[in-house]
Amino acid sequence: MKYKGIGYLRRKLASKKERCETRYDYYEMKNQMVDISSVIPPEFRWLKECLGWCSKAVDSIADRISFVEFSNDNFNMQKIYDMNNPDVLFDSAIISSLITSCSFIYISQKVGEMPRLQVIDGRHATGIIDPITNMLVEGYAILEEDVLGNPIIEAYFIQGVTYFYERGEKPYKIKNKAPYPLLVPIINRPDAKRPFGHSVISRTCISIQQAAMRTLKRSEVSAEFYSFPQKYVLGLEPGAEMDKWKATISSLMQISKDEDGDKPTVGQFAQQSMAPYVEQLKMLASLFAGETGLTLDDLGFSTENPSSIEAIKAQHENLRLKARKAQKTFATGFINAGFLAACLRDGYTYSRNQIYLTKIKWEPIFEPDASALSVIGDGAIKINQAVPGYFDKDNLKELTGIDYSTSSSTSNIDDMFKEEIDE
Repeated sequence: MKYKGIGYLRRKLASKKERCETRYDYYEMKNQMVDISSVIPPEFRWLKECLGWCSKAVDSIADRISFVEFSNDNFNMQKIYDMNNPDVLFDSAIISSLITSCSFIYISQKVGEMPRLQVIDGRHATGIIDPITNMLVEGYAILEEDVLGNPIIEAYFIQGVTYFYERGEKPYKIKNKAPYPLLVPIINRPDAKRPFGHSVISRTCISIQQAAMRTLKRSEVSAEFYSFPQKYVLGLEPGAEMDKWKATISSLMQISKDEDGDKPTVGQFAQQSMAPYVEQLKMLASLFAGETGLTLDDLGFSTENPSSIEAIKAQHENLRLKARKAQKTFATGFINAGFLAACLRDGYTYSRNQIYLTKIKWEPIFEPDASALSVIGDGAIKINQAVPGYFDKDNLKELTGIDYSTSSSTSNIDDMFKEEIDE
């Protein structure tokens, strides 16, 4: 097989890194506002507004995607993940994928130990993807960099070999029995044109948040005029002095008549209203909510509180669909990573068609409340009456998120308590 080489992948990563950095800036609320106003006074130019809508869009999906376990785990991949802090690893890979469209799991192994799994974000890794298997044909990753962002340790991945390049040291390689490079992509919403997926922080999200930040800045400037309405004095003699600050904050001000008995006319301009800024910000929040599947409540504009879990689901239907889609594509990546880690652990080149039965179980996207549990229970009873055994403890757990073993233990305690009362 003819490879493109590490030089090509370095250039490819450099061309994509700025885009990934921009997405992370918006997620971490460090992005700069593009100021297009020419009427804001220079003394207010230094104001820096901050808004967390893009962070909310990412976290709202990431917080609803929770890994449970592997089913039909023929290669005992669960044990490999359990030895690699799964609570941190899964969440880290999912959040990074939602931000930059793709993250990577780097697989390594020390002699005599279990394979090690490390999440690398989209700013520090890339590769050439096989669109059929969603594995990499070759990959490149920056494993360590200095404070200036310059690589210290780089790795180049191909089938059976990983090459390491350490600054100031001679390159070396480590061979393995894996049938693919030991760098596995975890992709959000891939398609034929963009096999490395799409970020949740889209161009539309960026544009809307920029507009909202400019609205916040304008409202901040206008608040000065809202707090201290402008006043005017007509008919004041030339050369007459007036303490402007005292006139601004004083509740009672005395202006005497002149020697001719004339007095100036004092007035106040209409007080500026903040309502237009609130309405504009709410309009932008509606646009952002429509783009991301959130609601106005999620973005800080309170509306009617939904009365049940079903009402919450109905409001977040688009968010539920996005989370369900993300679960499908993420599952493929995590299974691929577990498969290669199993090859590394056993020192044997397994065939990929041996893992097609392995699936991932996730927590319910929306945790059911008491009324939803009652509806699920009634429905399960009626369906089992029509088709005996259709619902069991496994698929009910997927619907409710409640572990059968915990329920069973509680039931036994309740039975024991009931027997003591009867005695």
